[in-house]
Amino acid sequence: MSEEKHHHHHLFHHKDEDKPVDDDAVAYSETTYATDGYTGYAETTQVLADDPTPDYKKEEKHHKHLEHLGELGAAAAGAYALHEKHKAEKDPEHAHKHKIEEEIAAAAAVGAGGYAFHEHHEKKEAKEEYKESHEKKHHLF
Repeated sequence: MSEEKHHHHHLFHHKDEDKPVDDDAVAYSETTYATDGYTGYAETTQVLADDPTPDYKKEEKHHKHLEHLGELGAAAAGAYALHEKHKAEKDPEHAHKHKIEEEIAAAAAVGAGGYAFHEHHEKKEAKEEYKESHEKKHHLF
C-alpha cells in the first residue's frame, strides 16, 4: 500500500507535480489538512528557483511587458477622463457626477503612468545586470 501512488483530491492538477525536485533547487513545502472529511492530509511542494543564476533577458522582457500594460492603462484612463469631461459639458444636470468620475479617471491615469515609469526603470536595471553578467573581465595583473 505504501508503494502505491496516493491520489489527493485537489481542485487543480499541476503538471510539474510528478517531477522530482533537484537537490540544488530552492523549494517550499507545506502540509495542509482539509476539513471536508474526504481528503485528509495533502503535501504541496513548490520549486521556487531551479537555476541559481537569474535569467536577465527573461526578466527584461517581463518588465517591458508590464511597462506596456502600464502605458495602456494610462492611455485608457486618460481617454475615459476626457470622455467624462465631455459628458460633464453635455449633461449639466449630472455634471458634478461626471466631474468626479473625470477626476478619478485622471488619478488612475497618473497612477498607471507612474507604474509604467517604475517598470521602465526595472527593465533598465535588468538590462544593465545582463550586460554586467556577460561582459568580459579584463584582468590587468
